[in-house]
Amino acid sequence: MQNEIHPYYQDTDVVPFIHDQGIAVQAWYPLGGRGRNDELLSDPVLASIAQTHDASISQVILRWDLQRSVIVIPGSSNPAHIEEDTELYQFALTEEEMAAIAALNRNEKHDWY
Repeated sequence: MQNEIHPYYQDTDVVPFIHDQGIAVQAWYPLGGRGRNDELLSDPVLASIAQTHDASISQVILRWDLQRSVIVIPGSSNPAHIEEDTELYQFALTEEEMAAIAALNRNEKHDWY
């Protein structure tokens, strides 16, 4: 099932429910979407975590999704971004970092469908 999921809209009730049904969840707009990427990709909490891992904020967000068992397929036409988005397995987020990202949840949906 595809659902809007990013650090500002984590859908914390729906994702576990869908997983409990044995259904895979794919993040739609994992990096914010609809003109909202800039705010998310400059978030100071995410920037701090990225710096700790010598990673980009995009990589941290995508890794956060993967550690929550959420499938990510980010879109880009930029070859450098595409390559960067595949380099998610050289680091893992700690429980504390996962909790810090969880605390960013605003229930802020960026698209209405």
